[in-house]
Amino acid sequence: MDHIKDGWFMEKSALWPGQAMSLQVKEVLYNKKSKFQDVLVFTSETYGNVLVLDGVIQCTERDEFAYQEMIANLPLCSHLSPKRVLIIGGGDGGVLREVVKNPLVESVVLCEIDEDVINVSKKFLPGMAKGFFSPKLTLHVGDGFEFMKQNNNAFDVIITDSSDPVGPAESLFKESYFQLMKSALKDGGILCSQGECQWLHLELIKEMRSFCETLFPAVEYAYSTIPTYPSGQIGFMLCSKNPKTNFKEPVKALSKEEIGTMDLKYYNPEIHRASFILPEFARKVLNEA
Repeated sequence: MDHIKDGWFMEKSALWPGQAMSLQVKEVLYNKKSKFQDVLVFTSETYGNVLVLDGVIQCTERDEFAYQEMIANLPLCSHLSPKRVLIIGGGDGGVLREVVKNPLVESVVLCEIDEDVINVSKKFLPGMAKGFFSPKLTLHVGDGFEFMKQNNNAFDVIITDSSDPVGPAESLFKESYFQLMKSALKDGGILCSQGECQWLHLELIKEMRSFCETLFPAVEYAYSTIPTYPSGQIGFMLCSKNPKTNFKEPVKALSKEEIGTMDLKYYNPEIHRASFILPEFARKVLNEA
């Protein structure tokens, strides 16, 4: 409980030096160490229930959709036929919830190494965890690396919903991991990976983009706004095995009716296009990559 003081949770990390994010705590609901990390859930005064892993906010009920809808729909709406989808991480169920909404998706495998995160989310984040009850889902509790090694040429879309590049998730930002995803993708397959924040990690993003461009013919970086992530933004690295993929223009533009049916609160075709337009400081650095 060393992250909570005087009724406030504070998130500090070497990954965002000199700044901190605080939320006022109403009630602590859960706090235990799993086999892999420290798991904390609390009810906040204004953001609903909050899931924290190793002291870092993963999601809050109030703003989680801004991340989940984008990391799911940017790749799904860029692929003509995203029938088979693999999600690495995402134990809170949020990305899964968005993926199974898509009528073109026939089957989803979710690989989460920490079963405690799944169980905690089912109990305390039911609005996110509802994806776990989809008949499209095959749940694999274990290492996503090992799973992909055994599943070559198997998926149309792979989504990596990882925490930051420290501890258990550090290897998910390295070239070898993207090489592994490439092998697990079918011809024309697309991947989307949590891609960090341009205000904080521009050099890391540039490095990721550079090695992605040696592996894939189509690579883009997009971002979303989300209040409770560091500096209020999070990015996505998108790669396609199909050289004709133009991520900036959805091949499947959702209609207003579909957006309503899918209960989307952030993603629409306009925000899809806009998410690739970077501020000048980031555009300069990344376009020189």
